[in-house]
Amino acid sequence: MSLTSMERDGSQVVTVNAPRIDAAIAIQFKEDMRSLTESGPDRVILDLSAVDFIDSSGLGAIVAAMKQLDASRRLDLAGLTPKVDKVFRLTRMDTVFNLFDSLDGAVAAKRG
Repeated sequence: MSLTSMERDGSQVVTVNAPRIDAAIAIQFKEDMRSLTESGPDRVILDLSAVDFIDSSGLGAIVAAMKQLDASRRLDLAGLTPKVDKVFRLTRMDTVFNLFDSLDGAVAAKRG
């Protein structure tokens, strides 16, 4: 699992550099997210623009990553491709996460 992290305009941006988040990498994804987000800004933006496929294990891993954050911190999602966006909306996870069309849109948005 390849994740990169940087700080941008007061938010931590974690970018997924893989085309899939599925059962094969879900556990590693959770561990990598925990390592990258142990501390930092109150807002974490997960950039999913390179992800073309996500299954229920991947969805669960993203939820677990959110739950690993301190209560004062928030995980927002950006750059969802149409297939990934559809999974989040069909599972009603769009009511749990703030979804942004692009990373720039997420960074520009005020923390909600």
